[in-house]
Amino acid sequence: MSEENAAPRSELDPAASDANGTTETRDQDKDDHKPRDSKGWDGKLRVEKLSLSDEPRDPTVEIQSDAEVSEDEGPPPEQIQADEDLLDDTPEDEDEIELVHCKISDMASLRLERFKQIKRLCLRQNRIEAIEVPAVSAATLTEIDLYDNLIAHIKGLDAFTELTSLDLSFNKIKHIKRLNHLKKLKDLYFVQNKISTIENLEGLTNLRQIELGANRVREITGLDTLTGLEELWLGKNKISEIKGLTTLTNLKILSIQSNRLRTISGLDALVNLEELHISHNLLTEVSGLEHNTNLQVIDISANPIEHLTGLNGLTHLTEFWASNCKLSSFQEVEKELRDKEELETVYFEGNPLQRAQPALYRNKVRLALPQIVQIDATFVKKV
Repeated sequence: MSEENAAPRSELDPAASDANGTTETRDQDKDDHKPRDSKGWDGKLRVEKLSLSDEPRDPTVEIQSDAEVSEDEGPPPEQIQADEDLLDDTPEDEDEIELVHCKISDMASLRLERFKQIKRLCLRQNRIEAIEVPAVSAATLTEIDLYDNLIAHIKGLDAFTELTSLDLSFNKIKHIKRLNHLKKLKDLYFVQNKISTIENLEGLTNLRQIELGANRVREITGLDTLTGLEELWLGKNKISEIKGLTTLTNLKILSIQSNRLRTISGLDALVNLEELHISHNLLTEVSGLEHNTNLQVIDISANPIEHLTGLNGLTHLTEFWASNCKLSSFQEVEKELRDKEELETVYFEGNPLQRAQPALYRNKVRLALPQIVQIDATFVKKV
């Protein structure tokens, strides 16, 4: 999918999909998680779309911290009437309960204990402040989705040891607590909260992915015991160094876009890494990937990188994203990428090598990299 054809969606407005009267399904969300293009997806997070006039950040400039947002949340949320039963027409043997954008503030009013076979509970885009799921549901419930509510504290999950998926994205959570008893948890989502420290995740050995995009994390910590982790999403935080990942040898996807990184480091042990999304940082070169020989996808877009280096040995690359950097040499492109026989897609739009001679740009890329099938948003016509 091209940047030009991408449907806009605000990273700070999780309800944007409802503006047209539609609601995304869980399957669609899962498909959208993968940042397969230069739009910069990080799970449910999207970094700002680049235009060709955008420039990478100056790596010599000191980064200032943003002012903290006021905690004043305004008037209390509107509540549904106590005698309104939103689930009145739902069969009691239903195993999936989904109530999206219904102004629910009190989970107890839903009387969920009626549903003895409930496996999935989705209460997205409501006004829930406290997690109140009846303990009687603990034996069957495997997925809780409370994306976009008003939850500030993680409580009420002591009995729910069968959970495999928990989504608390777009809430008001500051601290990760009271979760390490959920031994079967595989997917954990905390996008767009107020978390500054990754903590209290010890024992979640079955965790497959954790999403922490758009929080306040400054340092990668607390992940040492998550040895089964395959996907780590840390976009739009305040991280200045990649570290604390040595034990995560099963990691396949690392997304650390829109942070404060000046170098690529701390990846030597990640021998199974397949995707590295590190756009919108302060990198001036590509290096530190000597041990990551299984990499298939690299996104270094919107970094002040002037020279293409550090890709030796990455013979399995299929996609290389480098839009809006400062690359000017087709000779470097050919030197670094021509021997990558599995390479299919490259993005170089917005670089000096594209801006200097836009009419000749595509032909020059084709001559340098005859194996590719897509340049930027357009497929290559084979002659």
